[in-house]
Amino acid sequence: MKYEELLENLQKVLDELQEENDITPVIVEGEKDAASLRNIGLEGKILTLNSGLSLFNFCEQVSREHGKAIILTDWDVRGGRICRRLQEGLEANGVKPNLEYRQRIAILCRKDVKDVEGLANYLSTLERWTKAQRREGATKRTKESLKRAKLKRARRK
Repeated sequence: MKYEELLENLQKVLDELQEENDITPVIVEGEKDAASLRNIGLEGKILTLNSGLSLFNFCEQVSREHGKAIILTDWDVRGGRICRRLQEGLEANGVKPNLEYRQRIAILCRKDVKDVEGLANYLSTLERWTKAQRREGATKRTKESLKRAKLKRARRK
């Protein structure tokens, strides 16, 4: 997948997440994850797991205020375990967990980024790579155009 296409797809998912976050809280593992999402532009409620509460108490607290929540834990092995436990805890307390964004972002980031904390930097990197790819493509097209023009002139002579 080209960088431009990857950036476009990832930005689309993050835009959808941003929109949903206006009414649904996002649950992340720590403060750095929350800061990264703020840098990306999320303005809604972001809840951090590492707030001093046990997972059980955290889920109870979320259920008092919300009927649904977006789980956005890291997509490494530890994040996967936390996600499953969090999903079970939220469901047990009547909260509908949304894992869709975690799955879609993980697929798009593959092995380039394994955590929420790295998302903002990854977006910046993709933007730089996309610009470089566009410049490279423009240079290549220019060289090809010059070659064709030379061939046309040579044929006319």
